Amino acid sequence: MQPIAGGLQLPLRKQFIAIAALVVAFGTDVAASDCPADKGVALLPTDLALCADLAAAVRDPDGLPLDQYETTLGQFLGAFCHRDTAAGWIADKTVRDTGPFVSTLGGTGWQSAYHGTHAPVLIWYSPEAAEWVREHRGADDEGYGSDSAPMPDGAIIVKEMYPAPAARCADVEPTHLLPTSGAAVMVRDSAASYDGWFWGWFGWSGWDPDWPPAPDENRLAYMGFGQYCVNCHASARDNLTFASARNLAGEPGQPLVFLSQHEPAAVAATPHHEAVVLPDGDGLRLGQPHTGYDPAFVTAFPPSFLDRVSDWGSLPPMPSQTYDNVWMAAGAPDDHDLYVTSDQCLGCHDAGSTGLHFDMTEFDEETGLLWNRSPYATWRTSPMGLAGRDPFFFAQLSSETHSFHPDQTALVESTCLGCHGIMGERQAAIDGFVKNGECGTFTRADVDAIPEHGDAAAADYGALARDGISCTACHRMVLGETATAANAAEPRNACIEQRQALLNPDASGFARTFTGSFMVGPADRLFGPFEDPKTAPMETALGIVPAHSDVMADSELCGTCHTVHLPVLRDGETLAHIYEQTTYPEWAFSDYRVGTTMDGDLPEGAGKLAESCQGCHMPSTDADGSPTLSKIASIQEFSNFPQAEFTKAPDAIDLDAREGFARHDLVGLNVFLVKIAQQFPELLGIRTQDPMLVSMGVDPLIYTEQQMLDQAASDTVQLTLGDPVRHDGAISTTVTLVNVTGHKFPSGVGFRRAFLTFEVVDVLGNVLWASGRTDGAGRLVDASGQPIDGEVWWEDDCSARIEPEARLHQPHYQRVVAEDQAQIYQELTSTPPADGPAQCGPLAEPAGQLTTSFLSICAEVKDNRLLPQGFLPLDARKAIAAALGAGEDMAVDIGPTAIGDDPDYEPLAGGKDSVEFVVPLSALDGTPAAVRARLYYQATPPFYLQDRFCTATGTDRDRLYFLTGHLNLDGTEAEGWKLLVADSGTVAVKAE
Repeated sequence: MQPIAGGLQLPLRKQFIAIAALVVAFGTDVAASDCPADKGVALLPTDLALCADLAAAVRDPDGLPLDQYETTLGQFLGAFCHRDTAAGWIADKTVRDTGPFVSTLGGTGWQSAYHGTHAPVLIWYSPEAAEWVREHRGADDEGYGSDSAPMPDGAIIVKEMYPAPAARCADVEPTHLLPTSGAAVMVRDSAASYDGWFWGWFGWSGWDPDWPPAPDENRLAYMGFGQYCVNCHASARDNLTFASARNLAGEPGQPLVFLSQHEPAAVAATPHHEAVVLPDGDGLRLGQPHTGYDPAFVTAFPPSFLDRVSDWGSLPPMPSQTYDNVWMAAGAPDDHDLYVTSDQCLGCHDAGSTGLHFDMTEFDEETGLLWNRSPYATWRTSPMGLAGRDPFFFAQLSSETHSFHPDQTALVESTCLGCHGIMGERQAAIDGFVKNGECGTFTRADVDAIPEHGDAAAADYGALARDGISCTACHRMVLGETATAANAAEPRNACIEQRQALLNPDASGFARTFTGSFMVGPADRLFGPFEDPKTAPMETALGIVPAHSDVMADSELCGTCHTVHLPVLRDGETLAHIYEQTTYPEWAFSDYRVGTTMDGDLPEGAGKLAESCQGCHMPSTDADGSPTLSKIASIQEFSNFPQAEFTKAPDAIDLDAREGFARHDLVGLNVFLVKIAQQFPELLGIRTQDPMLVSMGVDPLIYTEQQMLDQAASDTVQLTLGDPVRHDGAISTTVTLVNVTGHKFPSGVGFRRAFLTFEVVDVLGNVLWASGRTDGAGRLVDASGQPIDGEVWWEDDCSARIEPEARLHQPHYQRVVAEDQAQIYQELTSTPPADGPAQCGPLAEPAGQLTTSFLSICAEVKDNRLLPQGFLPLDARKAIAAALGAGEDMAVDIGPTAIGDDPDYEPLAGGKDSVEFVVPLSALDGTPAAVRARLYYQATPPFYLQDRFCTATGTDRDRLYFLTGHLNLDGTEAEGWKLLVADSGTVAVKAE
């Protein structure tokens, strides 16, 4: 530590230990009162020279790096320098409540609850702050009806917090009080952030600077700019403070008075803000991983290809989520402020952030906790919220840049991070274009940038990228001809035009925005689905006006990113463009289509099962089907909160409950990713506990997993099993699957797959015959336990591919007759040939090897994924594609491939597949009694993992190997690396 000149010379921790010891010493002569904060002696600064020495730095929070400033502020407050009345500091008249204290008499005696916005407070004001309060917040001020001049920079407000109710300490000399709940601190610095304040919390016992975050501590910071405190303070009339001269010692008037039923035997609840800023267990694991590598995993993926096998202490974690803090800069928002991190939104759009109201929650009788349905909490732990830390993605990116396309690293990284790290990639490109006319490139190394390693801009871009597909990534989107034309010429969209030309060169209209190539609106607007939103709080906190946009409820909001159109690369050359992901057009060509876009009606109109993407993935109805009714934010309101002085007018801050409140669940079935986040938060750099609802809520990662399991069970595929019969020396039956999603199943990235397991069992349940059995790593195996064709792509040591030109895989089956045959629903693609001419496209004949490279897809080898219901004929698909601005290739590409003459894959066939299983009795070592069919899903199949291990390099590969090798799925719904989607149960075999 570099001490301030003349300051304390002890190391920081020893300084605070010394302060704590001093406090304990003061506590030996406690006054006889009900106030546990009363130390009986004056707690005043004893080293006035030190206080004077620290004062200038404390008044300029942006003048030091955050860690140094926290240290300096801690020294200042720890030495009670804010109580230096000789230097002009002024305190409140007395400790005062910020809300009612209510006692009730029950069978066990008096029980009390405090309902204040803070614990009882006694505020100290620096001279500048006190003078401003006297001048602009006097007794004759009419309240919320007029505005005040800005509070001067350097003004400090220290809000000491005490036990509830205030009556316990109100009669004690204020300087004898040690704040039992610490102090909330506000330091005015209008040049550092839009809201103009540095916010913090300090405690005289057990406090340490939280910057940089300590290992395994990924909590929400309790000091800094752009803190969640604005969720309440933005409701102030001006200057984000409710300060009133009536509270100051020596000024006329009296503080507000609240009901206080102070019963001496009452047990008070823990003040809310103490719980918020110092949550317990916010970095704890939710589940116990294997302490060593799982033997089944090591058998499937021997580590011989690794330079060294990582252990628990040798693998570097991703940067802490605490670093992901990019706030709105001072002044009116401009293009440099288009993207901020989600911690700028959570104060208002997370549940429980005020500690008084719990909108956006649902009580869970089983646990006695609250399910957090808020936009922030449901999104944060979804695959969208985790996209910037997804270890599968980063290993994929490593494969693309180190093995598949090392000569095109810049193109690959900017393209891929333009989705998974969208805010960092975009903001870096915008700033580069404004500065020098060049969009530049965004790299994997940029994602890891933190303040200690690099300049501030790089750290901001890294924080934005790690925040995933975050709030401002979607809520700034503009789509449609009119909105796009109005924004296209702006510098903020110049690099998007370049991206469109690179990725969608022949497209127009909506198709021009594929692969996340949408344009954005101005920095002072955010778009939402509700009309007539309250604008004042967000304007005050961020300078942004929330506005209604129909796009927020349209499937095109999702379709721009979930239609991925990419170049086909070979040796630095672009051979063609092809669709890697087609979830949106799969929906648009099905009975689930709504038949319109923001630019008008589409051919074929709406399907008979019309439902938007949001209708499934952002549900806005309750269990009984009625529209969800909820407020959409948690802020300090006028009518529903304890009275505060100098608030905005009621009609500016009182929120209405909105019908159709949408949960940001945004889940598919990638349980593997969520389980990794639950068990390895320290390696992903994330917290597991919600920072606002804390211990009152079910952990959001549990919520997200539950939504995935519910979706798998009820909204994915329906399975029926026909009556099995013996006939001609065999058992035969038919398994029928019906797809009830609004797109193909599986959909999304091409390596997802589902497979059928069919078993014949005896009366004791012993398996006599099985198709689709797996080993402990999720590999499909035959009766002898050997992987079947398509499960293993590489030699164990990654030295060579296994028959790459043969493209070994399981074909589409209409009849399964052997245990080494398995019906797998998947898309498999191949590379261009290694050299010579290449024909790439939806009808191209495969000529290369199977590939997991997104930028090497030349031809389809197989696509037998279940079609959505009402899948349209080719001519109708072509007409819709043209209306969307895409070519005929999109309509062709989405059709099935290599399914033979299976009538289930004909257009309008009903989104189903039927598979006959014929089991020779001669193949059974026992007497068959029943059969059973199950459908499983694998978000990351074993062949995909092996391809990552053999083609990626460095930390991202090693991290994925460690995480997947130690992931403990025992006893979970994903045990054996497969998620159950549908199960027929056992069905007795009928006699011939």
